[in-house]
Amino acid sequence: MEVNSDFSQRILVHSTGLPWQASPSAGVSRRMLDRIGGEVARATSIVRFDAGHSFAAHTHGGGEEFVVLEGVFQDEHGDYPAGTYVRNPPTSSHTPRSDAGCTIFVKLWQFDPDDRDQFRKDMRAGLGDYGDGVQRAELHKNAQETVSYVQLAADTPFDTDAEGGIEVLVLDGSVTEQGDILQQGSWLRLPEGQSIVATAGGDGAALWMKTGHLRHVAAPDA
Repeated sequence: MEVNSDFSQRILVHSTGLPWQASPSAGVSRRMLDRIGGEVARATSIVRFDAGHSFAAHTHGGGEEFVVLEGVFQDEHGDYPAGTYVRNPPTSSHTPRSDAGCTIFVKLWQFDPDDRDQFRKDMRAGLGDYGDGVQRAELHKNAQETVSYVQLAADTPFDTDAEGGIEVLVLDGSVTEQGDILQQGSWLRLPEGQSIVATAGGDGAALWMKTGHLRHVAAPDA
């Protein structure tokens, strides 16, 4: 299966308008943003756990990172409330569930194979001023990529020309970019060589952002 697999193109998806598709686990559904592969896939998705449902125990062959968007995600390592950013590198394992239900934004098979940095953090912790009306917290950085949480005040311009591609998920509020209005749940992927020139809406915006990583796109071994 291939979904938005041409990484040389600008891709904008308003995820709240996508249908939920069943996963192999009952009570767990997903909205696919990009994908290369079948059930073992290089994938970016919005995943919803209905209350009381779980996913089978598994090991992350290619790593997993996710943001808890709503509710509380759980596994044998703890509870992860909305606003938590988690990295589970290759060779890590868990049995995910949600007693009350949750929604997460998750990326699979997009790690450096040698990455073993496993952690969880509140995305809003460590926010610092990054210019007029812009606050930023660095969530993760290595030679391959930089992951950030960005908060914009109302009507604030936000530009970045980071090399290696740019990916943004709107967590709250809205931004306008190239004439498109991105609202909560909108996902934008820009190829290497393109820049973001955006402006926050009247209520401001909160963004998850990753840069640099699109120089390293590969499908997993099935």
